[in-house]
Amino acid sequence: MEIGLIGLGKMGYNIALNMKEKGHRVVAYNRSLEKVKAIEKEGVEGAYSIQELTEKFSGRKAIWIMVPAGSPVDEMIEKLVPHLNEGDIVIDAGNSHYKDTLRRYQELKGKNIDFVDVGTSGGTSGARWGACTMIGAEDDVFQYLEPIFKDICVEKGYLHTGENGTGHFVKMIHNGIEYGMMQAIGEGFEILHTSSFDLNLEKVAQVWNHGSVVRSWLMELTESAFKKRPQLEDITGVIRSSGEGLWTVQEALELKVPAPVITQSLFTRYGSEQQESFSGKVVAALRDEFGGHGVVKHE
Repeated sequence: MEIGLIGLGKMGYNIALNMKEKGHRVVAYNRSLEKVKAIEKEGVEGAYSIQELTEKFSGRKAIWIMVPAGSPVDEMIEKLVPHLNEGDIVIDAGNSHYKDTLRRYQELKGKNIDFVDVGTSGGTSGARWGACTMIGAEDDVFQYLEPIFKDICVEKGYLHTGENGTGHFVKMIHNGIEYGMMQAIGEGFEILHTSSFDLNLEKVAQVWNHGSVVRSWLMELTESAFKKRPQLEDITGVIRSSGEGLWTVQEALELKVPAPVITQSLFTRYGSEQQESFSGKVVAALRDEFGGHGVVKHE
């Protein structure tokens, strides 16, 4: 397939390389043109303006957007639309709120432009070597794009979740669950760390990831974090919140669904900016491991 990709951050850059290696023609654009030059050195075709990007394609265009949620998505769509034709496809693969997605779908539908929402999981390594995607789209549009999802995702790692909005909705809830799981890991390791026993936390995480009930990629990343920093000594316990946990809690309140674990994990992230804890260090280190979100280091 031919794909235009806008946004060469950590995820977009790796997705572009993933697509290229699977034999798809990728033309990439980024507001910071240094990243366009960098990815051209990796064999991906670059474009230095949105107009140039769209002019490189003939026939039906599929433009994959990977920029931060909120106004950046709206601004990019506004700049993109004048260069699109009826039947072209805009794909939002960032972490947008599903209600924004529904609005964008209706707006583009009025211009006879197709819209697809893609919840993307797996972190930067998943983007590069095999992602997990949740896709909200009309049936015929999904079928047209399915070859690209099949190629860039791990086996059984993509799902047409249904109508537009469902892809970002399912990913939002996924991230809320992630908040709770990471918080439980952080609290457990704080208990281990605070106990009177001299425990090797890296080895504990390693053994738990071999046959135990809590084995997981997150536990693998916990092992990796402690291997790099045995006591997480050079980072603070400040845990950034990127929005999806809050949206999940808001949705739970609207639907009157009790979600105490996810809610408390969100409040803990807010509290981490006021009072440091070892569990906060664990969660902060985990976010850096899978998403490259960075950690706040002690000065």
